[in-house]
Amino acid sequence: MQYEVVLPAAGSGKRMGAGQNKLFLELLGKPILIHTLEVFEQHENCTGIWLAVKPEERAFIREMLASYGISKVKGLPDGGAERQHSVHSCMKEMEQVDIVLVHDAARPFITHAIIANLVQSAHDFGAAIAGVRAKDTMKKVRDGIIEETVDRESLWMIQTPQAFRFDLIVEAEDVAEKVGFLGTDEAMLVERLGHAVHIVESTYENVKMTTKEDLLFGEAILRRRVAETY
Repeated sequence: MQYEVVLPAAGSGKRMGAGQNKLFLELLGKPILIHTLEVFEQHENCTGIWLAVKPEERAFIREMLASYGISKVKGLPDGGAERQHSVHSCMKEMEQVDIVLVHDAARPFITHAIIANLVQSAHDFGAAIAGVRAKDTMKKVRDGIIEETVDRESLWMIQTPQAFRFDLIVEAEDVAEKVGFLGTDEAMLVERLGHAVHIVESTYENVKMTTKEDLLFGEAILRRRVAETY
């Protein structure tokens, strides 16, 4: 089942402390952004990629796409101050498609199998997101004091991609813009419409490159995957 994917790529990456867009940092000699793009470039069901970028980085990113043979990018609209604004910027330029995925450009380890499950679930139910079950004991804390221990059996750590029927995510984005609501992710915007969002179990390898420690984890994952191909 075919889909298009939106990748917000206009962040600053302050927590990485790299002094540049963290997506340009390399994992085993290749930029994080390219690792992520290659997942969708190599997936036969992906018919288009949309990258929300900083205007001052657009030319550099175009050169990077050409250098690594990334051909599915359909547009590079201006990113916004917040992730939600960047996604909406892409959605405004897209033509009607069946399914839209929104994925963190800094999550290069998502697999085709999980993507396929998300796309199918979004087709069947309208909205689906990737996540993994909480592994640690969870506490609710206020002002540095534990108020209660939360049952982790019902808790999931949410990742991306998040997948939606095109009309549903367009409506959710438009409504949020009209009322000035800023959500933490696209699923939250859909939830505000009263629409159920289904969960698709992902893997703990689908980590987001956020801190310098994540780069070490990322390289370890890549080395293992390379080793498994031989």
